[in-house]
This record gives sequence, C-alpha cells and structure tokens, in this order.
Amino acid sequence: MDDQNEFAKAKERFERFGQGHVFQFWDTLDEGEKSNLLEQAGEIDLAELEGLVSSLVKSEGAHSETDYDALKPAPYEPLPNDIETDPRWQEAKAAGESALRAGRVAAFTVAGGQGTRLGYDGPKGTFPISPIQNKTLFQLFAEKVKAARVRYDCDIPWYIMTSQANHEATERFFRENDFFGLGASRVSFFRQGRMPAVDFDGKILLESKGSIAMSPDGHGGALRALERSGALSEMESRGIDLLSYFQVDNPHVQVVDPYFIGFHVLSGSSMSSKMLPKAYEKEKLGHFCIAGDHLEVVEYSDMPDELTALRDDSGKLTFIAGSVAIHTVSVGFIRELTSEGSSLSLPFHKAVKKIAHVDSEGTGVKPGEPNGVKFELFVFDALPFAGRPTIVETTRLGDFSPVKNAEGVDSEASCRADQQRLFADWLADVGVNVDRDADGVPVVPVEISPLFGYSLESFRESWGKGSRELDLSRPVYIE
Repeated sequence: MDDQNEFAKAKERFERFGQGHVFQFWDTLDEGEKSNLLEQAGEIDLAELEGLVSSLVKSEGAHSETDYDALKPAPYEPLPNDIETDPRWQEAKAAGESALRAGRVAAFTVAGGQGTRLGYDGPKGTFPISPIQNKTLFQLFAEKVKAARVRYDCDIPWYIMTSQANHEATERFFRENDFFGLGASRVSFFRQGRMPAVDFDGKILLESKGSIAMSPDGHGGALRALERSGALSEMESRGIDLLSYFQVDNPHVQVVDPYFIGFHVLSGSSMSSKMLPKAYEKEKLGHFCIAGDHLEVVEYSDMPDELTALRDDSGKLTFIAGSVAIHTVSVGFIRELTSEGSSLSLPFHKAVKKIAHVDSEGTGVKPGEPNGVKFELFVFDALPFAGRPTIVETTRLGDFSPVKNAEGVDSEASCRADQQRLFADWLADVGVNVDRDADGVPVVPVEISPLFGYSLESFRESWGKGSRELDLSRPVYIE
C-alpha cells in the first residue's frame, strides 16, 4: 500500500472519531514527516481513546474510586528471624528452586527510561553504578542472570522492555558488549506502547505539524507490550510460565529469588509482590491494602495523611507494607489480561500535565499551566484480578536501593553507598570485618561481583569453596 492510500484510510478513520485535525498540516510535510505521522497514527486505538476521553477527561470521576474508610492493611509473609531454619520459608525455597531448574522462569526488566534525571545522556540501563568497577545497571542484572543459570543449571531468558526513545541505543549497547555472555538468542527486546495526549476537550494534541504528542503508556503497559510484541507467545513455546518482573533503576534487586518464586508457586496465585516495611510515614512507596475482598496498591500520593500516620500499640505503622515494584507474574495470567475480549483489563489512569504542542495555526505553544491529559496503566492494578495474591517481605539492602535522582535520596551516591553496606554485611557474615564510617559505609571501597555472589547464600557458597586473603588497605573487588 502506498503512502497516499494509507493516508486516505487513516484520515477517514480519524475523521470518523472526530480527530481529523491530526492531518491538518499533511500537505506541508516532507516524506519523512508524513511517514512518521502515519506510523504514530497506526499505533492509536481510536475506539479505546474515545472511551478514555468519555470516562476520564469529560467526566469528573476516575476509572475507579477507592473507599479509604474501608481500607485495611494487607497481610504479608514476614521475614523470619532465621530464614535457614524456618520450615515455611524453606518449603518456599525448595519450590522456587524446583521451578528454576525446570526452566519455568524468565527475567523481565522494564527499561524504557532515559538517564535524564541523573544528568546522563542515554538509556538508564547503561548508567554506571557499581562502586569500583562502574558496571552498568544492565551488566549487573546480566551477571545475576548468568550466575543463577549456573547455580540452577537452567536457561533463564531475559526480556527487556525498551521505549521508542531508547530501543535502538539499548540493543546497540548489548551488541557492543556481546550480550554479556548470555547469548543473543536469550535476550529479547521489545518496545513499550504509547498513548496520545489530549486536551481537555478530548482532542489529540500535536507535538509538531508532523508528530502527535505521544507518551509511554505506563509500567502497566508492559503486559500489553508482552502480548503485542509476540514475547508472550515465545515464552509459552519455551515452557516459561513464570516472570520475574523488576525495574531497571534498582541494582539491588534479586533478579530471580527462589524464596519469592516459591511462595508464588505454593500460593496458587497469578501475581505476587514483594513488600518493604516503610521507613517513615511519607516514604514514596505505594501501600499494599485490602479493599473489600481484594488486594490493591494505593499510591503514596493518594493515601490520606490520617491513614499513613496510623500506628499500632507498639508504635509500628499500620499501613507499613510498601510496594517496591518487584513481582512474580504467571504467564497465563498475562495472556488472560491481554486477550482480546477478555473480561479482565487494567484500568487507565489520567495524568493532568503541561503538554507542549502546536496550535491550529501550527505555532508552537509551551503552556504555563496544565492543558491536557496523558493516559497510563499501572502494573499493580493487575493484583485485584490475581486471586490469592501473595505479598512477601524483603529487606532494603537485599532488594531495593534505586537510583532515580541526581542527588539526595535514591541517588547515585546513596545507591553506591548501599551496595557497599550490603557487601560489608556479607563479608562480616563469613568473618571478615571491614572498617566502616559513622553511616555504616566501608572506609575502603568494597565491591562483590554477582558472578561471585548475588545473594548472601550464593556468596557464602562461593566463599566456602576456597580460602582467600583480602588486603583491606586498598579497594576490594571480589569476582
């Protein structure tokens, strides 16, 4: 089909939904701009957009309302004092290891972001973050996958969701690094979906004369992208029925955690999540809550102050279970959520934003006030559909120290410090005590490669295979 025929069909379709203005500058565009506009137009489900405009833009209500008076804190599997002797956790570990050895598990990273907030030009996954070797986020994850493959004698495929902005750069980075030894056929990339931004009348905004104002459809869009890209079918053909989901900005994550996977398997749930006890009331973590007969996550920005401040008789926060965006999801559940005509679907949320655009004359506008709406999906909105979702406690150093900001909380500096705290704890466990400053950070830098140990248990095993002398007067790197 030539561009002119494609244009005629696209224009007719958009006009039918009252969005024909998208092509108002067509005759002024060059061939590249025309091709781009048609490609963007082809991504848009206009019937879906019309429904979202009706429910989220032109009405005052949101897609769903939370009854905050009825909220209860969600139960979770608490960490035992001694995980090695706790029968419940050891049963979960055995079930998780069995699933790994059977080749049922794949790793899945949401990696669509750029390093802009870190002052870094490139995909966030290519940001260097380890304390001594400056390994990138992607390299750390790759080494964890590689080490787990060896430990469980299995093949763990790795699926990475990119974005339109960083897809080519991400693929190029992996090629240049020979896929970190994982094998090109065992690392798969696909793009996140996008949604058009609209004004308060529901009209699609143009970023330029030849470009629609498009934005990623949220981390919940990862599930749709798995299906639309064909990745879901590929997993099913490989016998993969469990996904270990995590986000790219968290180098501490246990890429495949047998305890967590095991609890998921034993529960019979379709989706399970890790929780971290909130350090303080206003910590920016969503809250795991029970609403009626189902589990849901209430974002920190939506939770009423009187609920975040609630404490029990011992002074412990009542709504203490914080979401850290680490999940185990059954592949069959994703298929059910994303199948056409399914009764299950994630709700879209609206985000009111200041959106740069061109007006009807083609003049660029940078609004000083919010002028439109973006639409996004949240992956945790799948939890109410999951059936017996399990929440499992984890530790901050063991699973969560994201790098999001240029400085302060969740920054490069705090993440590098946390990595060293964790490594020093592991060394202390095997009888090697390193000097630390008042904040618990080793005075001399310490780094342990995931290929040597990616968890305390795997580190202990590697350490026990041979004696070694460490010179603690200089930076210590163990591989």
